[in-house]
Amino acid sequence: MAGILVVDVGTSGVRAAIVRPDASVTHVHYRSVLPTSPEPSLVEFDARALATAALDVARASLADGGPVDAVGIANQRASTIVWDRRTGEPIAPGVGWQDLRTVGTCLVLQGDGIRLTPNASATKLAYLLGLRPREEWPNLAFGTVDTWLAWTLTEGRLHVTDGTNAGVTGLRSRDSSDWNHRTLEALDIPEGVLPSVVDSTGVLGAATALEGAPPLAGMAGDQQASLVGQACVRPGLAKITFGTGGMLDACVAQRPDFDARGAGGCFPIVAWQAGGVPTWGVEAMMLAAGTNVEWLRDDLGVIASAAESDEVAARCADTGDVWYVPALLGLGTPYWDFGARGTLLGVTRGTGRPELVRAVLEGVAHRGTDLVEAAETDAGVSFPSLRIDGGMSDNDTFVQALADASGRPVEVAPVTEATTLGAAFLAGMAVGVWSGVDDVAAAWHPARTVEPGKQADRDRWHEAVERSKRWYPDLSALDF
Repeated sequence: MAGILVVDVGTSGVRAAIVRPDASVTHVHYRSVLPTSPEPSLVEFDARALATAALDVARASLADGGPVDAVGIANQRASTIVWDRRTGEPIAPGVGWQDLRTVGTCLVLQGDGIRLTPNASATKLAYLLGLRPREEWPNLAFGTVDTWLAWTLTEGRLHVTDGTNAGVTGLRSRDSSDWNHRTLEALDIPEGVLPSVVDSTGVLGAATALEGAPPLAGMAGDQQASLVGQACVRPGLAKITFGTGGMLDACVAQRPDFDARGAGGCFPIVAWQAGGVPTWGVEAMMLAAGTNVEWLRDDLGVIASAAESDEVAARCADTGDVWYVPALLGLGTPYWDFGARGTLLGVTRGTGRPELVRAVLEGVAHRGTDLVEAAETDAGVSFPSLRIDGGMSDNDTFVQALADASGRPVEVAPVTEATTLGAAFLAGMAVGVWSGVDDVAAAWHPARTVEPGKQADRDRWHEAVERSKRWYPDLSALDF
């Protein structure tokens, strides 16, 4: 029984695994590759170390469980790397997706009618190109992490990105059919440094850096890979990944009719691309999800481990009308208030450790429900259920709170990181391990389904959110 080798690059490390035709995940290897923050708001990473780690874990998984039918890539999106084509060496540290060094550039571009977020690749690429003399630019290549991995795995033969990753660079046209030449001109980016845009599923070339040179046949950004991995391959299906932050992605029937953000505060995305045709989706985000549990553990010392938050919260039936708004980094969809801050309300002398921990978990659940309501507005559909993955999906108290707040069943993914499954499905469809999206849909078997119980007080939640807003008015005034 062969399968698909997946290389899955997150913000803090690289995972490789083999996914079998029955969708089981085996032979997992992981290597930590942490970003650095040389100054506040700057996030960098060592692209060469990332490539070395990716090769090491991929080779280890192959040695344990190979050979394989194909290779798939899933990756953190929008992180930006520029390297010299002649040597294959990066010209500078990679700039992470969280990096905010180009906020000023984004604000200047708004005056010209070009809306870019500082998290997108576009302004990061312009910054990196500016580190080298213009006469060197013809020798330079730009890529997001998927591009860099494809280059590494094929030993420099492929300079490509897929539709999902290209769509979040800030450099694509509205219909994702071409690069946006107006934006390229405004940022003085030559088209020659850009990769070719290819399908998310399809044989691209041989991964000659690996034993047996299996074909590289699938690529997708992490959230779109998670969408496919949770079999949300039909309009009206949505998933939320509750990791450090929280990301909702939903498949839609046709391209949303908004360019930047819809009325509900969501973004249009390419869910995946096949045969040159994109399948569209919408995306909503919360800036801090698991970060709030880490705050309880690492900063307050209220819990000894993230897993303990479930047991502690379960000691009380409710919060005693204590409310927590998880806005440690501001509020994303649908509010988009970067000046909002975490807010704890209703604390009394009777508020104890269980009530505090439960309030934090329920606050994240209410923010997840905010994302659901926003996506339903912008997608024009109602989601009958939710599918979730990420570290918080293991927390029973949280999952029940999400079902209660959203008023719908919550289906928990069979693996914590569904990105790996999604990349495997995309690569596997290209080489016949799965025949198409119908096979992917049939492969969905949730670990458990949690039904809603008590009705949550959404009106009280919205009142709490209003108290958290505009704490730093200058930041609240920013709009990307």
